[in-house]
Amino acid sequence: MPDSALAKRRPPPGGRLAVVADERLSALRANPELSAKLLRRLGRGSLVAIKGDKRGRDGIVFYKVNVTTRTGGWIQRDAVFAPSRAGDDARLLRLINASDSFDRVVRAKIFLDYFTGSELRPEALLMYALAAEDAVIHLSRDAARRLDEKEMNAGGAPMFSYFLNFNELDRYNRQGVTFVFDQRTKQFRYDGEGWQELVHRYPRSPQAAEARRRLDAASFRR
Repeated sequence: MPDSALAKRRPPPGGRLAVVADERLSALRANPELSAKLLRRLGRGSLVAIKGDKRGRDGIVFYKVNVTTRTGGWIQRDAVFAPSRAGDDARLLRLINASDSFDRVVRAKIFLDYFTGSELRPEALLMYALAAEDAVIHLSRDAARRLDEKEMNAGGAPMFSYFLNFNELDRYNRQGVTFVFDQRTKQFRYDGEGWQELVHRYPRSPQAAEARRRLDAASFRR
């Protein structure tokens, strides 16, 4: 599975690496208080370097973080997840499990990119692949509704190429999810890479048994 996030993002210096996965809580503030001045809001997948922590007057724990070499502040601890902190992998997995559709894909990809040594990785990979497979239904429906057959015929390009260029696929592609297009049924299909990884990297895990079943059912086995 492509580690695109690792390739594109360099962690800031000055502390322990952590990644934002709950953007609802990711306000970077001037002081460790919820009422403190907002400096900026960090997007999901943003990397920070943890320098310290402090409990605010209302009981919320904040991390003092560097965002870049020049930018720092305080962020609520619950917004970020540190691979080096015991229990943060389980905490992120709970968030993934409670997430829906594309949010589940993104948060699972964060887990797979940064919690590479976690024993919970097969569970995160299963959730990632299931979310990708579940997305097929609405993506196929949206493409069929928005792509006009007469316009495609007039354009002259192969019809399948219009579907595989459908713009709703873009955000999934950025998360490492690839879909193939069945020209007979005019439906998208998950390419099964997550299932393949489960079978090859974690063959004895309970999740691998589900992956084999999915691969057999979809005739993905290579």
